[in-house]
Amino acid sequence: MTQIHYRVVQHDGGWAYKLGDVFSETFPTHDAALARARQVARQQHVPGNAGAMIEYQDAQGAWHTEYSAAGDRPEADVTG
Repeated sequence: MTQIHYRVVQHDGGWAYKLGDVFSETFPTHDAALARARQVARQQHVPGNAGAMIEYQDAQGAWHTEYSAAGDRPEADVTG
């Protein structure tokens, strides 16, 4: 199973969570960014057997839409 790690970091005058080289929106406090990162990490574990259409932005800024099968959800955690 794939593992992904969100990190809470200072960014753009505030705080953001980061996955790889991609930053989230900026939050005014560390606690706000941490709470949102934990929520996003929990959402990686969608219950049920049905897959879903997902949308994501790659490192070059291009958006992609694809089907994600329910059995390929990553393990996610948050640091920072």
